[in-house]
Amino acid sequence: MTEHGTTASPTQERGDDVPPHRYTAALAAELEARWQDRWEREGTFEAPNPSGPLAGDPEVVARPKLFVMDMFPYPSGSGLHVGHPLGYIATDVFARFQRMAGRNVLHTLGYDAFGLPAEQYAVQTGQHPRVTTEQNIATMRRQLRRLGLGHDPRRSVSTIDPDYYRWTQWIFLQVHGSWYDAEAGRARPVAELVAAYESGERPTPDGRPWSALSAAERRDVVDGQRLAYPAEAPVNWCPGLGTVLANEEVTAEGRSERGGFPVFQRNLRQWMMRITAYADRLVDDLDHLDWPEPVKLMQRNWIGRSHGAHVDFPVEGREGALRVFTTRPDTLFGATYMVVAPEHPLVASGLPGTWPLGTKADWTRGARTPQEAVAAYQRSAASRTDLERQEDRTKTGVFTGLFAVNPVNGARIPVFVADYVLMGYGTGAIMAVPAQDERDFAFAEKYDLPVVRTVQPPEGFEGGAFTGDGPAVNSANDEVSLDGLGVEEAKARIVAWLEERGAGRGTTTYKLRDWLFSRQRYWGEPFPIVYDEDGAALPLPDSMLPVELPEVDDYSPRTFAPDDADSDPEPPLGRATDWVEVELDLGDGPKRYRRETNTMPNWAGSCWYHLRYLDPTNAERLVDPEVDRYWMGPRDPSDPDDLGGVDLYVGGVEHAVLHLLYARFWQKVLFDLGHVASPEPYHRLFNQGYIQAYAFQDAREVYVPAADVVERDGGWYYQDEPVTRRYGKMGKSLKNSVTPDEMSAEYGADTLRVYEMSMGPLDVSRPWETKAVVGSFRFLQRLWRNVVDEATGEVRVIDDAPPAELLRLLHRTVDGVRGDYAGLKLNTAVSKLIELNNALGRVGGPPPRAVAEPLVLMLAPLAPHVAEELWYRLGHEGSLAREPFPEADPALLVEDTVTCVLQVKGKVRGRIEVPASVGEDELRELALADAGVQRALAGAPVRTVVVRAPRLVNVVPG
Repeated sequence: MTEHGTTASPTQERGDDVPPHRYTAALAAELEARWQDRWEREGTFEAPNPSGPLAGDPEVVARPKLFVMDMFPYPSGSGLHVGHPLGYIATDVFARFQRMAGRNVLHTLGYDAFGLPAEQYAVQTGQHPRVTTEQNIATMRRQLRRLGLGHDPRRSVSTIDPDYYRWTQWIFLQVHGSWYDAEAGRARPVAELVAAYESGERPTPDGRPWSALSAAERRDVVDGQRLAYPAEAPVNWCPGLGTVLANEEVTAEGRSERGGFPVFQRNLRQWMMRITAYADRLVDDLDHLDWPEPVKLMQRNWIGRSHGAHVDFPVEGREGALRVFTTRPDTLFGATYMVVAPEHPLVASGLPGTWPLGTKADWTRGARTPQEAVAAYQRSAASRTDLERQEDRTKTGVFTGLFAVNPVNGARIPVFVADYVLMGYGTGAIMAVPAQDERDFAFAEKYDLPVVRTVQPPEGFEGGAFTGDGPAVNSANDEVSLDGLGVEEAKARIVAWLEERGAGRGTTTYKLRDWLFSRQRYWGEPFPIVYDEDGAALPLPDSMLPVELPEVDDYSPRTFAPDDADSDPEPPLGRATDWVEVELDLGDGPKRYRRETNTMPNWAGSCWYHLRYLDPTNAERLVDPEVDRYWMGPRDPSDPDDLGGVDLYVGGVEHAVLHLLYARFWQKVLFDLGHVASPEPYHRLFNQGYIQAYAFQDAREVYVPAADVVERDGGWYYQDEPVTRRYGKMGKSLKNSVTPDEMSAEYGADTLRVYEMSMGPLDVSRPWETKAVVGSFRFLQRLWRNVVDEATGEVRVIDDAPPAELLRLLHRTVDGVRGDYAGLKLNTAVSKLIELNNALGRVGGPPPRAVAEPLVLMLAPLAPHVAEELWYRLGHEGSLAREPFPEADPALLVEDTVTCVLQVKGKVRGRIEVPASVGEDELRELALADAGVQRALAGAPVRTVVVRAPRLVNVVPG
């Protein structure tokens, strides 16, 4: 057997010596298929709603509800490998346990089906991406069904279904039709904004009456405040692919993940979502969520809320001032130069035609004029991503020929352009304080710029940038002094001084940028937007939804020369002229309009799928309010910290920021508008680890099939040639995938489930070992053998009372497994069940029913098919899916006796069973009377006896 390949396992036993009723892979496959069919036929896992088409048994609805979700899977063409179902099996175990514990459990699974791979395949083959995607969904459904997952099949959805994305488009219209009222702290319909302007309650931006504004001016005022709006935005433009890319689709080298084409920063007109309006609520509400702290930290860092000050630096020869945001206004006296982003308006508004006197040669990059130097630098910066610009430790820049004036001391300081400053963060300009910032210090050192220390470093500090706290120094003018003050006091004093003089103000800023919501692709949700002859964006009425994708001959956007940074996107939908150019009656008679030709990003469908699971057949509204309140509303409406949401959401940490942030934003908008009952989508979040595997490469660094690699002589060989081993993810391209179909065929789905849950803590990644799966299989074989006679097929159990110690072990197991299932400690639950099963097998005869039946019930969440079969054979007609989970008897959890270890001079010399309540004096006498202790003492006198009742006695001879 190889480490990774299959072997002639016990499941493949053949011959006359194999008992006819042994639990084998063939038997597992037969009973698994039979029970899956029965569950489906009887609707075993259907969760009833309190009302509507999915309403059901009122008794079940009256139980405590539990909504369990897995993160939306993408239906890949390569199907599943054994790493994919780890989280799905875990949530299934949890959901099955909770049903048996008396809850009404909603657990289902849908498909995040819009995706780039299907579109790429369509471009290559001409086959519609819907065909490919639906085939992939069918494959995945089959694979997941074979694992026995207890999903409610009535609630499964797919983002590509028009009945689903109709509501994605409807939610977009709700966002587009809303504005954020900062005073009220929530979104409100645009109609209320217009009414406030009409009544004069809200002044217009220029102070004119609303009636004095033209229709176009009114539209501009309103559109500028919508939560969904078109705007010129810096994007990652990839001419070689003909599309804008999300940051996560761009490599650290500034190239597209797909194809490796150059990516350029461009300002293009795109749909945006004003998620920044919700920045404070997105940060503050994290405190009320039961999420892993690292995920909360990632979200807080992504939002990047910072308290500081805006400071205005006058620029010589220019009107107005250059505004910066700084979190350390107390260091203003140390600002010795300024930096603006290459895209900053300051450098677009004209630069000096000659270099000022005193300009150093290394500030010019060899250019004859500031205009020439900055233009060249801008071209260079456009080919680098934001990530690349920030992570590059080699700081570069060029002097703009402009000088600013430090408002606290009147110092004349040069203004540089450098790409490590981003236009999308803060104001796109910084004041550089090299004595207190390592990045600024490196830049100052390279360009020979002054370094003025404004925070006193500790004694012994050897130089460079000091980034710690200390008293202010060198920070005084004729009107204000910060010297000697601590950081917070110095901040407060300088901000007050700036505000008094109109040179700045205290403020809060965020790293979070508005959400870029456009893609130049075919395979995505069409926008429910049309443009009139004036170019105004108009929302379609609900009656015209869904806007379905048209048929096209070519699924690819127009591509350009890879280095053509000035090219403009031409999405595939733009070629569907009969669809794009349309005559509609939007309330003022039939007119010609042009449809939006971009599509929504695939994040759109996954932002709200939890809501559609609740009420998937509702054609009249997003979700019935009563159904939404039942499943998603706060568990305790009187508790202000209970924001409601899905009770358990399980998925990978790779979605810690974007998906979760976007879903929270949409949920909050819908909550503000009164469409849903909870302001947060997911109450409890659990990040599962990953199943990883070894991959092998030959001398050409080409991956070879891991299943065919042989380990010998301390190395690894493929076809007798040495190969190198690498540990990491499992994947088809790495040729180390093992599919759940293979494992189910070899051992049965229950064995795979038990093995994956036993591999280690659920939140920790673990290595896959095919050879170790047999251990889980043997556990199920032993359990089967304990209940069923392998020769006759008859049930072996008897109704005799179990031995006292076995009964105590049973109740300790019930108590422990209950806690493990509830806490998702599934590996330790498996261990406890194995221990009990082994003890049951040591009874020495037919096992007692009083232990066998609770054992089968406890196993059911982990290995549901074999548990159902054994339960049936034990004489029960119905499914055990909703049978009560065993309860532990508290009296049997108390240990009557414990084992006390007896030591002499620290070495174990014996053990005795004593009452758990034994006193120190009694235990001392018992220990000294023990034969083993007497032999070790050999007549020596006793100096002292250390008693730790009831578990330890240590005798020290004199």
